[in-house]
Amino acid sequence: MTHADGRNMLTTAQAAARLGVKPETVYAYVSRGLLTSTRLPGVRGSVFDVDEVESLAGRDTARRTDIGAVERIRTRITLIDDGHLYYRGRDAVELSSRTLESVAHFVWTGELVDGTQYVADPVVVQRCRDALGLMAPDCRSIDRIRIAVDIASTYRPMRFDTGSTSVVREAGQLLVTVAAALGRGSSEHSIAESVWEAITSDESDPNGLVVLQAALVLMADHGLAASTLGVRVAASTRANLYSIVSAGLGCIDGPLHGSAADPVHRFLTTAVDDPIGALATQLRSGERVPGFGHVIYTDRDPRAEELLRLLRDPALGADPVVVAAADVIIEEVSNRFDTFPNSDFALATFTLAYGLRADTPETVFALARIVGWTAHALEEYDEAPLRFRVPGIYTGTRPGTY
Repeated sequence: MTHADGRNMLTTAQAAARLGVKPETVYAYVSRGLLTSTRLPGVRGSVFDVDEVESLAGRDTARRTDIGAVERIRTRITLIDDGHLYYRGRDAVELSSRTLESVAHFVWTGELVDGTQYVADPVVVQRCRDALGLMAPDCRSIDRIRIAVDIASTYRPMRFDTGSTSVVREAGQLLVTVAAALGRGSSEHSIAESVWEAITSDESDPNGLVVLQAALVLMADHGLAASTLGVRVAASTRANLYSIVSAGLGCIDGPLHGSAADPVHRFLTTAVDDPIGALATQLRSGERVPGFGHVIYTDRDPRAEELLRLLRDPALGADPVVVAAADVIIEEVSNRFDTFPNSDFALATFTLAYGLRADTPETVFALARIVGWTAHALEEYDEAPLRFRVPGIYTGTRPGTY
């Protein structure tokens, strides 16, 4: 059944990717009566019924690309289309002026309620802080988040209930608990306020909280990224929420995912006083300038655009020297290499512009992505369990050769 709001419909690009053909071939299938194209108000181009595309994907008329259940994950959470990021059909940039609590509830339930609040148990928050106090003083924030998640889980005996109502309740409490454990203030603070306490010094301009709140919303989900796929695999085994979050944290704990902003931060640190000189040094070394381009977006990263727009607003108190240096780099790199800044660049700029902890981008990414991971777990709990069994291709020594 198709819906007027576009549910269970694929764009031309999505249909082409599923069939393993070019977009032009999709329209050839339409002309041959193998697919039916549909137009929806406000949607550019044609859309196609997902079941019809799946049926065609099983025929010899399309080039099959089956690799198991992985490429047949259906989701109603996030759409990336034509340079825009949407959560449940709503532009994420427009949602970024709201609190993370409200957006999280919307991503989990489809209900957008302003003023959504989650309450942390102050006893659990203190237990988490006690555990974090035993860690090395210079450890990374993602290590602290991982420990806080594990400690919090031990106080939730009903965490094994994977019903949607229970998972939503647990996820809200988990988010606010971990954020409060990282922060220095009251357990009654909002998630953004607690995170701000964790990443700032006393000299940081409090107006930066506006940018942080937007960053948390914009990083909440990004489709089937590596960590999200890991979360769905864990959820397919019916792992509880805390375990699936741990699976996601394990996946992002690498230089190509959650820590991708680290080299950008190091580069920008050297570039603040002399951006052209830093660029020249980077190019002379033969290394690419970090923080530009994206594997999904082709000409703009909407998350980066919005965060950089906020950083350029004088009323929000970002260091103008840092922002000016970032703009010089953006102009030079974009013009010379026909590319664009991504969210890693924007988060690193945000970090330097407010004098925040160096691992702030990783902190923001990890906490925010708990929202998306929870939403994907909720979807996966409704699927058949243990459906991810991708066949491997054995290339080792054949039996009987010894």
